[in-house]
Amino acid sequence: MENMLIGSSSPHIRSDETTQKLMLDVIIALTPALAASIFYFGFNSLILVVASVISAVVTEYVCEKIMKKPATVTDLSAVVTGMLLAFNLPSTAPWWLAVIGSAFAIAIVKQIFGGIGFNFLNPALAGRAFLVASWSLHMTGGFINPATDAVASATPLAIMKGTATGQLPRIVDMLLGNIPGVLGETSALLLILGGIYLIYRGTIKWIIPVFYIGTVAVIALVVDGGSMLFYHLFGGGLMLGAFFMATDYATSPVTDKGKIIYAVGAGVLTMLIRKIGGYPEGVSYSILLMNVLTPLINKYVAPKVFGVAGGVKNEK
Repeated sequence: MENMLIGSSSPHIRSDETTQKLMLDVIIALTPALAASIFYFGFNSLILVVASVISAVVTEYVCEKIMKKPATVTDLSAVVTGMLLAFNLPSTAPWWLAVIGSAFAIAIVKQIFGGIGFNFLNPALAGRAFLVASWSLHMTGGFINPATDAVASATPLAIMKGTATGQLPRIVDMLLGNIPGVLGETSALLLILGGIYLIYRGTIKWIIPVFYIGTVAVIALVVDGGSMLFYHLFGGGLMLGAFFMATDYATSPVTDKGKIIYAVGAGVLTMLIRKIGGYPEGVSYSILLMNVLTPLINKYVAPKVFGVAGGVKNEK
């Protein structure tokens, strides 16, 4: 009798990982880039991040109280959404823009659909898209050039696309973040190190960042040659998007095969928008479009259930 099997309900694989621990890892990974943005763009960068985070946390708490749901603000997911939303703002943006964007991201994109894990779009990116559509002048009208401490609208990608005039910065400045752009375009190097930290911790898998960045690199080499490669990689929000946004659990595919399709699709869309679209940058909209396609990807790459017709045969 001592050899009898004990039956129990799933899950059978247990882990001490919690949402709070995962989100804390993301916050830690973003902190060096945040420090760099304050160094390059000044104190207003910190104001935007604080305003965005407070707005996200308060909005989540109020929404859950109104809907009579358990409060989940302690899981830190709202804090991460607030930070990422702020990372998509120029340092010249007014504080109220961060407040409105975070409130929209949490209330409309996240809580209305059921809260964490049920949203079908990345909340921070959807919030950014809402702000671009509503207050485009504040979102795209002026970026501070850290090298001259003057407002300059010519980001490297805009110069490459021909929508603005100016001289392309040195590659080392793009790597370090000494260029005009939003807070999340600060220091590609620190964002990469933050992404490596997340992979090392097991918070994210390497598949999406590697295939996303790799797809952009291959297309950039084919279309623009090696001279423009690093401008495509280090300019704009590619590193922020590849490591911190495209890897969102709720809006990315669950299988490795699905993640590859998703990442390659995002890379192709990013380069299509950059080269023939109306915007010099395409990361945000590419990830949002692939978010929408994620349920379809999951449907067609899901492994067959054991014992089901068309799946693995249960032979005795």
